[in-house]
Parts: sequence; C-alpha cells; structure tokens
Amino acid sequence: MQVLAERLYHVYNQGNNQEIIFHTKVDYVQFLRHVREKILPHCEIVAYCLMPNHFHFLINTTQKSIEPVKLGQLTSTVLNNSFRLLLSRYANEFNKKYHRTGSLFRQKTKFKNLESEGEKPTNNYPFVCFHYIHQNPFVANLCTKIEDWEFSSFRDYLGLRNGTLVSKQPAFDLIGIQQDSFYKESYQVISESKIKYLYDI
Repeated sequence: MQVLAERLYHVYNQGNNQEIIFHTKVDYVQFLRHVREKILPHCEIVAYCLMPNHFHFLINTTQKSIEPVKLGQLTSTVLNNSFRLLLSRYANEFNKKYHRTGSLFRQKTKFKNLESEGEKPTNNYPFVCFHYIHQNPFVANLCTKIEDWEFSSFRDYLGLRNGTLVSKQPAFDLIGIQQDSFYKESYQVISESKIKYLYDI
C-alpha cells in the first residue's frame, strides 16, 4: 500500500493464526526497543498498544516516511520497510528464544489512512482510533482500568509515565485530544461501525 506524507494512519498486525507474540514483559519491552530503533526515526508515533497476540499504532507520517527504498525489483517506502524490518528482527529473536520456526506475524502489516483527502472526516476517525487503541486491553478484560495496562501509551498521556516514544503534540493539534477531558473520553463506548472503519477491510 502507498503511504502518503502528513497523514494519520492506523497501523496494525497480529500473530499468524492469532498466535501469541508476547509471552512475557521482556518480550513487550524488547519489541518496543526495536520500535524506537526502526520506526521512531521515520514518523511520529501518536499512540500505541501492544496486546498478547497483536499490536496497534496511530502514527503521523512525515516526508521522511515516504522516502523510496529499493527492495530488489520492488520499490517501497522507508516506513513500510521499517515495519518489515521490525517484525523480521523481532520474529527471529522470538523464534530462537521459544524454539519455534515459521512466520510469527501475518504477512503484511496494514496501514489504514484515517483522513480523507483535503479535509477531516465528519466522524473524526483519528480521534476514534486514538481511544480505540488505548481501550483494547480494557475491552479484552486484561485490566480493570485502562491505565493498568503497561504496554500502551495511555500512561504517558495520563502523566503516570514520562515516556519518550510517543509524540503528544499531534494528538492535541491534529486529533483534538484535550487534557482536561481525555480520561473521561477514554472510557466512552465506541460503536462497531466506527471500529470497522479503522480497519482496511
């Protein structure tokens, strides 16, 4: 898929056949280290959540994101290739650690453009996606409060952690997140129709 500059994207992938991709805290931390190295230099990470068998990122692309990269006879973008390298590196480490072989992730990481050309969508899907990503572990009953889940950017926005992986300013400037209403809005129920839009179906 062609990635455009200065757009907000929902980026996601999951374990092959919904297989677990993070078994321990060490696995989550290792993956995020690779994200910092492979992804962060090429875009702004606005929000993220790692789940036991899948992950979500809300990213704001830049001109650097769409720089072309030659892969044999094919041409990709820096950002697409960076996600490919991220998953390949993590999968190799994971397979060695857990004595497994074969694909760990689904073949292609999906990039869903959340912004219509030239104007913001009426339903503000970047806003919906931001909260949907953070709600994932809560909805899946992996935690009793959203802030209890350690492997998302929610704690950074709540001020419980001073993480440097996320860029908060795009959330305030481009999405309309407001600090004083952020927590209450985080628990609002999101309709199935809006969730469906967040995926490249």
